[in-house]
Amino acid sequence: MGVSAEPNATDVESSAGEDLALLAERALEFIQAGNVIGLGSGAAASAFVRALGRRVQGGLPVSCVATSVPTARLGADVGLRIVDLGETPLDLTVDGADEVDPQLNALKGFGGALARERIVAAASQRQILLVRADKLVPALGSRGRLPVEVLPFAVRFCQRKLLELGFPAEIRRDSGQVLMTDNGNLTLDCTTGPLTDPARTQRAIKDIPGVIDTGLFLGTAERVLVANGGAVTELRRGGN
Repeated sequence: MGVSAEPNATDVESSAGEDLALLAERALEFIQAGNVIGLGSGAAASAFVRALGRRVQGGLPVSCVATSVPTARLGADVGLRIVDLGETPLDLTVDGADEVDPQLNALKGFGGALARERIVAAASQRQILLVRADKLVPALGSRGRLPVEVLPFAVRFCQRKLLELGFPAEIRRDSGQVLMTDNGNLTLDCTTGPLTDPARTQRAIKDIPGVIDTGLFLGTAERVLVANGGAVTELRRGGN
């Protein structure tokens, strides 16, 4: 009697890498010569940056605004022209997401760049999100974590106010060290369940003095590209 083997870590990583490469190539179809492009942060965005770098080396002229220091460094390494956010609207932002609900609302910020991602998305005429199928959820908060960026001065106060709202929050750390955002702020990871009214949650949290932003991105994505089983599906706001 045969025994089916569980996929090992290498297989999972390989599959994820293939999915991200597919998403990146599909996203390139939306890029035109002369565009000013917002570059998100995280694994999906990094895959897109590398793919865009190859296209630029082949002669495609574009300028890019990065949402984080690591993304800016990667962009420069692959030959992209990284510019500051200016007065002219960006043509398009390509980013990843940690959760996406059926209305294409997103939860972001596991990588710690949510405030700059918000600004660049707002400065863009269009936002496209790249996700693997496992990031699709019935309701935001399903993974039990909502990032909130706060001023260091107000971190304990914000924790208390978040707890009063029903969201116990811990300061984000790595190997015991407190992590700072590129803006010099702290990230609080709030424990949640599925959010029945994410817009109300967004308003309540942003009303807390000291909160810079939350990871709830409601109504910002024009479309979401989803990789699943070697294929890419396109979800658009208002219909697939």
